[in-house]
Amino acid sequence: MTQVYRYGFIGALLDEYERAIANYQQVILTLTDEQFNAIVDTQTADPDCVSVETITRHVINAGYGYANYIRRQYDDEPVEHNRNYTLPDAITACILLNKMFQFNVQTLQNKMDITDDVVLNNIIHVTWGQKYDMEQLLEHAIVHVLRHRRQVEKFKTLM
Repeated sequence: MTQVYRYGFIGALLDEYERAIANYQQVILTLTDEQFNAIVDTQTADPDCVSVETITRHVINAGYGYANYIRRQYDDEPVEHNRNYTLPDAITACILLNKMFQFNVQTLQNKMDITDDVVLNNIIHVTWGQKYDMEQLLEHAIVHVLRHRRQVEKFKTLM
């Protein structure tokens, strides 16, 4: 199968985001439903990091959050998604991860030709105190998925 590459630097970031999500999905699909939902880290104070289910829900919610930061910065209407859900299994999680990614694609569709000047002159202030331009925020989104994939891989060794 021939790889189709999206256009420009936004396209490159979307390609890598999609790859990171696909790698995350490959890892969680190796788990049984019981493993996916099991409490693994009883020591953490972070409720988003006690199980693969909570980590995955966090990854999905963050993905919507990053896209909405970009939407607000560029005067596009943010779209809030339902945060009150559970993920019974990895298959359901993969479906929702794909929907989150498509939301990001839709968010960036009209920004594929954005110039460096526009990106550099639009600083996004996020709730955790950092300041990013759109490229940096998308890079953060990609690494966020990668870090949590690693965390899930470590959880697998503890199960």
